Amino acid sequence: MTRLIVAAGGGGDAVAASMIASALYGAGSPAVILTYAWDRLLIDPVPGPRGPADFTGLRQLTPRVHAVLAGTKPRPPAGSALPRLAAELPHTFALIDPHSGAQGIACQLGELIEHLHPASIDLLDVGGDILATGDEPTLRSPLGDALTLAACRHTDARARLLVAGPGLDGELSAEVLRDRVGPAVLTLTARHVEPVASVLEWHPSEATAMLAATARGIRGLCEIRDAGLPIPLTHEGATVHEADLDEALARNRLARAITSTQSLAQAEQHSREICGYSEIDREREKAARLGPHPEDGLVPERVLRQLDRFEERGRSHGITHTTFRRITETLGYHATQHHDLRALLLANRPDQYAAPLWRIRGKR
Repeated sequence: MTRLIVAAGGGGDAVAASMIASALYGAGSPAVILTYAWDRLLIDPVPGPRGPADFTGLRQLTPRVHAVLAGTKPRPPAGSALPRLAAELPHTFALIDPHSGAQGIACQLGELIEHLHPASIDLLDVGGDILATGDEPTLRSPLGDALTLAACRHTDARARLLVAGPGLDGELSAEVLRDRVGPAVLTLTARHVEPVASVLEWHPSEATAMLAATARGIRGLCEIRDAGLPIPLTHEGATVHEADLDEALARNRLARAITSTQSLAQAEQHSREICGYSEIDREREKAARLGPHPEDGLVPERVLRQLDRFEERGRSHGITHTTFRRITETLGYHATQHHDLRALLLANRPDQYAAPLWRIRGKR
């Protein structure tokens, strides 16, 4: 029996979908994960989501839906984590193309359901920002979730809405989400993390990294993103809850507004009007600031001195853990240096690796 999981926001949601598919349905249950090719600039330097035209070597599943294979290649200068996920994980990764708006995604989802006749359909969001209204000041990336939420509501087949790790994305707090989700349907453990353990060694998703960390029993306060948001690592972080899809759509002003959109540009404009911004605009601005790849390599002594100062500031605010993405950005290194920086830190201070997070040392 094939299970269909829609990774609501792309990125790390696709990794979490693989982990949760095995946890809910068993390691031997094949899953098709419908997801965006929409990665952080650490992986894809081109702002916004990629479509089928941005890849070579896709496999056509239906007239509008293509699968990403291990041999699929993004067309330069674009990048994508999906081919590597396809190589390392046992599930099928099907590509959401948002360039025809919510209407286009609904058509893709409908074709896939007709093709697969799945035993279940889950819409999965890590963190819970899919349950936002759209005007929360802490909201940062509502567009992808709103598009998939609107598309799922369009289909005749009923999807179950799942929220993993409430509050872990730093957009809506666990306290705010408590009244918007139902009881936990699953609590993840270290055993559930193992199928994606190798992926977490390189994938830059912060929310999914913290989901795995809390499942492994790591507790504390984790600093994430370039803004340095402090996220509590608690038992609640390892839980997966069901939420009412109809209530989510009724609450989510952006999802309701973009229901009839036939292009990504239309959806972006609604986001600017309702949320006050488009996250793709923010990616464009950030990409412009990054500039070219630096010619100089990393100097270990300099990096470790910078790390010491960063950790001292973190300790003063009660921070116990952070992510490698946060370290890369706050130390001022280029996105392309992320993996080299990670390797340098692990080689010099392996005792601080609380997989997949970095542990802040106590006061010396």
